[in-house]
Amino acid sequence: MSLDRLKKSLSESLHELQTRGALKGRENVVTGIQPPQKGNGPRYFLAGYGEREFLRMNSNSYLGLSLHPAVIKAEEMAVRSFGTGPGAVRFISGTCEHHVQLEKSLAKFHGRKAGMIFSAAYAAVLGVLPQLISDDTIVLSDALNHNCIINAIRLARPAQKLAYKHLDMNDLEDKLKGCLGQARRILVVTDGIFSMRGDFVPLDKLSALCRQYDAKFAEGVISIVDDSHGVGAFGQSGKGVEEYTKSRADILVSTLGKALGVNGGYVVADTTVIDYLRETAPFYIYSNPITAAEAAAAKQALELLDSSDGLKLLDGLRQLTRRFETGLLELDCEIIAGEHPIVPLIARVSGETQALVRYLFEHGVLATGLSYPVVPRGEEEVRFQISASHTEKDIDYVLAKLAEFTRSSSFS
Repeated sequence: MSLDRLKKSLSESLHELQTRGALKGRENVVTGIQPPQKGNGPRYFLAGYGEREFLRMNSNSYLGLSLHPAVIKAEEMAVRSFGTGPGAVRFISGTCEHHVQLEKSLAKFHGRKAGMIFSAAYAAVLGVLPQLISDDTIVLSDALNHNCIINAIRLARPAQKLAYKHLDMNDLEDKLKGCLGQARRILVVTDGIFSMRGDFVPLDKLSALCRQYDAKFAEGVISIVDDSHGVGAFGQSGKGVEEYTKSRADILVSTLGKALGVNGGYVVADTTVIDYLRETAPFYIYSNPITAAEAAAAKQALELLDSSDGLKLLDGLRQLTRRFETGLLELDCEIIAGEHPIVPLIARVSGETQALVRYLFEHGVLATGLSYPVVPRGEEEVRFQISASHTEKDIDYVLAKLAEFTRSSSFS
């Protein structure tokens, strides 16, 4: 049978991934969550480990809103009224009032005229970028941009795609100069927060460059930022890199599935851009939206973020992040320090990375080891992600286990 020959090829590919340390392997299955108690944050139960409790230090839920009673209540109320799924794509009969209300709230939160939601942030990027890339467009992309941006550009097939050095605005300007006379439209695309490192784009400088060269191209220089890890986790009030750098992108993409704790992705921009994307983006037109209940939950999470309670959560998140970074530095660990709750502990050697991840797992801590090609060779790391649902006791426990590991190894 032809499938037998295909299976042989697929098995060889899996073996090759395993050989170079890129195989993700078996997924841990969460079977339950224990609410915070005795000074601890939430604990997680995994299939195959019985009643063992695990502290999750690798979650994108930066504010812990997925477990917030008000968010849960909003979803429960909406699911009772609208059911468990939309049953159709948006332009047929799948648009519920909660979708429309959420889009208006997102646009207002980001100071834009309009917004639209997608089934996921990945789908949002793949839905937005190709529709804005013509055969007379050059795309300038940060060298460490997320996989979704890379694949969206591949799907679009622009006239040319150039990668500028990570966060290097001088190299970006050199690339812009090299594009003069070569295209009608330039798209400058970047992550807001880079998920492997926790560093961020200097959007004020990038936007200034776009404005400087805008008139030199018939259809301008347009900046597009995917700030999925920034919104709700970065900036004084959680508005991400735009707030932190006191600037803005022409088009902003983000997610409902990280700090807001629900599901889905979105884009906010000028009304004309959003109207155009509603008519042309296949990931929007031909895919069911998130459920009405998810939209209601996301709107409630956004309201919490944009309130005094949200400011308290953000302040607590920053304090916990500083406590963890300070503890790592006192252990002589190499980290990429910053205000974002992604805290990379640099190991540089894949074997040491995996050894630390295994040690932490054995002691009830879930952390993620990142090796090449997910990160550049020689920059292997263990990525920790702090959440407002953590406690000081949680942070100190992880630091104690790291201290034990470093004393018994050559890691630090």
